[in-house]
This record gives sequence, structure tokens and C-alpha cells, in this order.
Amino acid sequence: MKVLVIGGGAREHALCRSLSLDPDVTELHCAPGNAGIAQVARLHPVDQLDGHAVADLASSLGVDLVVVGPEAPLVAGVADAVRARAIPVFGPSGEAAQLEGSKAFAKDVMAAAGVPTARSYVCTTAEEAAAALDAFGAPYVVKDDGLAAGKGVVVTDDREAALAHAASCERVVIEEFLDGPEVSLFAITDGTTVVPLQPAQDFKRAYDGDEGPNTGGMGAYSPLPWADPKLVEETLEAVLQPTVDELHRRGTPFSGLLYAGLAITSRGVRVIEFNARFGDPETQVVLGRLKTPLAGVLYAAATGRLGELAPLRWSDGAAVTVVIAAEGYPAAPRSGDPIEGLAEAEAEDGSTYVLHAGTRLGAAGEVLSAGGRVLSVTGVGQDIAEARDRAYDAVGRIALAGSHHRSDIALKAAGPDRS
Repeated sequence: MKVLVIGGGAREHALCRSLSLDPDVTELHCAPGNAGIAQVARLHPVDQLDGHAVADLASSLGVDLVVVGPEAPLVAGVADAVRARAIPVFGPSGEAAQLEGSKAFAKDVMAAAGVPTARSYVCTTAEEAAAALDAFGAPYVVKDDGLAAGKGVVVTDDREAALAHAASCERVVIEEFLDGPEVSLFAITDGTTVVPLQPAQDFKRAYDGDEGPNTGGMGAYSPLPWADPKLVEETLEAVLQPTVDELHRRGTPFSGLLYAGLAITSRGVRVIEFNARFGDPETQVVLGRLKTPLAGVLYAAATGRLGELAPLRWSDGAAVTVVIAAEGYPAAPRSGDPIEGLAEAEAEDGSTYVLHAGTRLGAAGEVLSAGGRVLSVTGVGQDIAEARDRAYDAVGRIALAGSHHRSDIALKAAGPDRS
């Protein structure tokens, strides 16, 4: 099978790594890719928001499957352009991707499907925003209605900061704060059948102890030893399947990866948000535990045959990912710095590996930083404690001037004796 992956972040590197290990994949391409992906796939320059350009590339390569990774190309309808060429594509249509592209649309779908979520108001004026904030009280949750590259959500006790964020957006969704731990659950769907993956937990705040601003994610781990064993089954029944069924009823079937961000509240599971693609950094740990070859699963979803697959197989062990961010991230990340120690951080047995997010090759072939979240360092082991130790040992072998990372990823989950 020839596969083309669209994107160039750590999520796409994780996908390419898994696909490169699949014996059924005979050729692996990525566009535009990054310095790390170049080690496992052939890279191609392309404007990933240009559906016709992506479809032309897929046709010229004669690929059997296109996997669209990032949210912006999905919302822009890139998957539609590829499907129009009769090429199987893993990723929802532009219309269905509005589940992530518009939080107001997602709230409307959830209401129609009876999916439990936070009470909310959609606001377009300062007066509406102020009234909504007062209705819910602190902590205030203000979400840009559109795509914001992981930077569109503000959770704060500062009313003025909440109002300022609302004023910076054309339209916002203001909702009640949901208490309890957060969980990420992915599901692969062909528009009818829904196959949930394993849950993960990520860490959104920039600094230890959940301090600092929200980010795209500073680390993640899987499995969740503290979660209810029935969490996946109950979320499939109450959230994932009803959402897919509602979109099908509307004539906008959702085929691809449905990501549910969940809050495990005192009143039960509530949906925080939906995404229309694999999440970063959760993809790194979820795919790190998947034993079923990935290409066949994605192809079955793309061709409407997901119901014919055998149940997915998973490792009994654990995976932990730690993100290394550039100096100044998330406000003003510095780029162009050399990265050293990448080879030393990776284990020959695959127990640690480095996934590139914001990197590029320099003139002399050296790897340079080129983004805010630069690398995702993943460790796998028999349990979370071992996976965590391996991940942090690998992080310690990498040198990037001014970089920072959290030191408490999966700390509590690793056990009470960890410090």
C-alpha cells in the first residue's frame, strides 16, 4: 500500500512512524513533513491548504490512501478534493470537520444528539459576553468559535482577561467550567461504525503544577490507571456513536478520526470539545501502544469497511510523552537554534523515540528548531513509571538552548512513591 500523509507536526510524525512499521506499507510519503519525518518518509513540498494541489500530488504518486493530519486542511475541504479524484482518504469532509472548525456548530450537534456537555452561550458582542460571564461566574471559560491552533481557549478567574479574549474573537462560546480530570478519547469511524481507541490524558498548561498559559499540550500518557474501566464503552454509547449518527442524519457523514475531549465531572462524563483529527500529544502515546497495523485500520475507515475489521490489539504496557518547547513558548517562541543529542535519545529497541513537531534542516543538514513545541519525546514500558523514567532520561540527552519542558508529566499516575 502506498500512503501519503498530509502535515508536518509531531502528530504526523507519530502517524508516519507507525505506518513505516506496517509491513503492508510499501511506500510512505509526507507533505510537507519535517526534519524527523524525512527519516521514515519521502517528503514533498505542497500547500497543505490547497486541496487541488494535494489531490494532484496524490494522483501523481499513485497512492492508495491519503491521511490528512491537521485541522486546518480538513476544515478547508482538502479531503473533499482528494475524494473527488476517487482516492481513499482518511479525514472528514470540510462540512463535517466543522465539528472542530466551529464550536457553536459542535454545540448544536451535541444538543440534537443528546450528548452531555457544558451549558454555554454563543456571543458576538461585548454585552453578550459580559452577561454570559456573569451567568456562569468564575472560573471563566471563553472559546474562540473558530480554529485557533490550540490557542483559542482561555480559562481564568480574571473577568477582565476573559472579556479581553472575547473581544479579540469575532464569535465566542462561553460556557460553564467543568470540574474533574480531563481525558482524551479518540475514535476511528467510517461514518457508521465507530471504533474507540485507548484513552489518554494530556497536560495543557505550560508549566509544572498546571501553572501558566494554555498550550497545545506539553505531554501525555496512556493508559489511565485511575479511570473507570467502563469509560470507553460508556463514552462510545453516550457521546461518540450519537454524534456520528447525528451527522449522518444531517447528510454530512463524518469519516476519519473523531476526538472527544472529556471532563470526568461529579455529574458524570461531559464533552469539553470535539476535534476532527488525531490530537497532539495524545497521538504519540496512543499509537505507541497500538499493536494492530495502522494502515489497514485507516484504509478500512476511508473505504467504509470498518465494521469488517477484527478488534484492535493493544500493548499491556504504557507510554509517556514529554514535549520540549522552544524558549519563549507559548507567547513568542524562538526558532533557528540547533538541536543536539537526538540520536542519543532514541533506543534501538524502540523503548524511547523522538517525534519532531517544529523542526527543519539547516544548510549543513543539521536539525534546527522551527516552532513552539519542537519535539515530543516518548518512552514506553511495562507500566507508567517505567515509561516515564525512560522518557525523561531521553529528554535529558537532548540539548536545545533556552528550551523548557514540564517535569511532572504522568507523575501522579506513576505512583505515590514517585517524586
